Amino acid sequence: MSARTPSDQAVARHGWPQAVAVVLAGLLAMGVVAALGLWAAGATGLPDNAFPRVVAATVVTAVGGTVEMSGDAGGLAESAAGLTVMPLSVTLVGALVIAAGFLRPLRHRAVAGARELLGWAARIAVLWLAALLGVALAARQDFTVSLGDDTLADLGDLFGISPKVGFRTDVPPTLFFGLLWLAGVVVLALLVSRGAPLPPRLLRFQESVRPAAYAMVVLLLVCVAVGVVIGVVVAATRGHARETLAVILLGLPNLVWLAFTIGLGATWDGRVDGPFDLPMPHVLDEVLRGSETATLNLSTLAEYDGRVWWLVAVDAVLVLAAGFVSAARSPRRMRVWQHAVHLAVALALTVLMICLVGRLSAHYGLSVLGIGDLGGDLGGELLLEPQVWGALGFALLWGLAGGFLGGLLARPVRRP
Repeated sequence: MSARTPSDQAVARHGWPQAVAVVLAGLLAMGVVAALGLWAAGATGLPDNAFPRVVAATVVTAVGGTVEMSGDAGGLAESAAGLTVMPLSVTLVGALVIAAGFLRPLRHRAVAGARELLGWAARIAVLWLAALLGVALAARQDFTVSLGDDTLADLGDLFGISPKVGFRTDVPPTLFFGLLWLAGVVVLALLVSRGAPLPPRLLRFQESVRPAAYAMVVLLLVCVAVGVVIGVVVAATRGHARETLAVILLGLPNLVWLAFTIGLGATWDGRVDGPFDLPMPHVLDEVLRGSETATLNLSTLAEYDGRVWWLVAVDAVLVLAAGFVSAARSPRRMRVWQHAVHLAVALALTVLMICLVGRLSAHYGLSVLGIGDLGGDLGGELLLEPQVWGALGFALLWGLAGGFLGGLLARPVRRP
C-alpha cells in the first residue's frame, strides 16, 4: 500500500464531491430565501405557474446576472420595459453559505499553496457555472398585460390587441458576472477569515488587510442585523407583517446600506414616477416621487423628517467600532496612523461596493394608437443612482477618523 502525499490528502479534503455540496448549498439557500420573499410579496398568484421561474430570475439577478424585459403589443401598439436591481438579501445569504463552504476544508491550517487554493476554487467555479446556466435558462416567462376598463381596453378588444410583457435571462453576461461574483466571494472569504490559509508569498499582506476587511464585513452585517430588528418591531407594532417580511427577505441590505452611506454624507439621485410603490420608509418615497430627478441626502431628508440626523450618530458608532475591531486584531507594533489609513481604504472600498450593487432602475410603458404614451399614464419609472466620487470622499474621511480613534482605544487590548 502506497502512502498518500500531503497534496493528495488536501485534494481528498476538498475534491469534486465537496465542491458539489458547496454549490448546491449556496443555490439552495438563495432559492429558499428568494421563494419565501416572493411568497410574502404575493408572487405565488402570478399566472401560468410563473412562480418558480420568477424565483429563478431573482437568483440570477442576486449574483449580478442580467434579466431582460421584453414587450409585445402587436402592430398597432408599442411597449417597453426594463429592470436593473440586485435583491441583496438573497445575495448576502448566498455569499455567506458559499464562503463558509469554501473555507471549511481549509480550516486549522496556517499555509496553503497557491496551486491548491486555485484548484479548489476552480472546482467550485466549474460547477457554479453549470448550475447557474441551468437557473438562467429556467428564468423566462411572458405575461399578458390588462388594458383596464377604459378607452384603451375598448381599442384593444376592437383591434385584437393583447399586450404582453416578459423576462428572460441574457445568458453570456449572466455567466460572466456570476463568475465574477463568485470570485469576489472567494477572495473576500480568504481576506476576512483569520484562520484561512494563504500562500507563503501573500502572508506578509495579512496583517494589513485582514483586520480591516474583517471589520468591514462585521460592520455590514451589523447594519443588516439592526435592520432586521427594526423591521420586526415595525411589523409587530404597525402591521403589514407580510410586506415587511418580503422586504427583509429580498431587499433589506439595499435599504440599510443605502442609509449607512447617507449617514456618512453620500448623495444619491433618484426618481419615482407612476404607480411604483417603494418598499422603503415613507420619507424616502416623498423625496423621490415626482417628475424631476431628486437629490437624496441628509439635508433633503431632514426637510421631511429631522430624525434622519440620527443616521450620523449611528454611523459614528459603527465606524468607531469598526476601527476598534480592526486595530484590536492587528499586531501591536502597528502605528495609529497605519490603522487610520487601512480603515480609510477599507471603508472607501466598502462604500464603492454599496454604490455598485445598490443601484436601482425600473421602467415600463404602453401605448395603443398613440394613447398612453410610453412615459405617460400607462408608464412608470424608478431610478436610484449614487454620486460615487462624493461618497468615496466622505468614506475616506470617516475611515481616517474612525481608524485613528479606534487605534487609540485598542491600545490596551491589542494582541502581540
